[in-house]
Amino acid sequence: MSDAAVTAPAPPGPVVVVGAGRMGTALVARLREAGVRVRGSERRGETASDAAVVLLAVPDAAIADAAASVVRGRLVGHLSGATTLAPLTPHEAFSLHPLMTVTGPEARFEGVSAAIAGSTPRALGAARAIAQALGMRPAEVADADRAAYHAAASIASNFLVTLEQTAATLAATAGIGREALVPLVRASVENWAAHGGHALTGPIARGDEAVVAAQREAVAERMPEALALFDALTDATRALAASPSGERS
Repeated sequence: MSDAAVTAPAPPGPVVVVGAGRMGTALVARLREAGVRVRGSERRGETASDAAVVLLAVPDAAIADAAASVVRGRLVGHLSGATTLAPLTPHEAFSLHPLMTVTGPEARFEGVSAAIAGSTPRALGAARAIAQALGMRPAEVADADRAAYHAAASIASNFLVTLEQTAATLAATAGIGREALVPLVRASVENWAAHGGHALTGPIARGDEAVVAAQREAVAERMPEALALFDALTDATRALAASPSGERS
């Protein structure tokens, strides 16, 4: 049975979401729509006397200070993907990281995966219940796995933007605008979602080394600062193409 299929109780309430940024504002709105007793606060020192759960929607570097201002006896959680539960000590603590980008208060969480952790079964249950109230699919990620989990998220999201912007810059030297690459990028992502590494196409997958050599020469001439990236990606793509399982060896 998947973690998302586990039935969880309704989130304990009321919940105070500390932090009025994009994530905090979106969480308050969506939790309220889900029927959870919730209110937001711009003050990191907020510790409402009736709060059962304090959810810290603050930058990673501010988690420890924000947690230190919360009165003992409440469940205290953070929303960081990279941060362990250590900064929440000595509270009964949990973490809940929606695996998505939040661009504004209108963001919705249905169908999104969420990494959860808890210092006690009750804290873990609260994280799972909040995730499920938002329509997310919770999965436990241990503190020892946090850095690897968050690195994977950065590669999938942040690095993808860097890669596509590099492609757009090179395409511009041939008179091709960024918008021309968008359908290709979207199709590639959809194919990868459906087929994983077996979605790989192109000259490396076909074994057409003459084309790869010509590409490398063009990159070296027009974007020499991107040559190391091209070479690293070429090596990684060769390894993927050579793998019968469609996974990097």
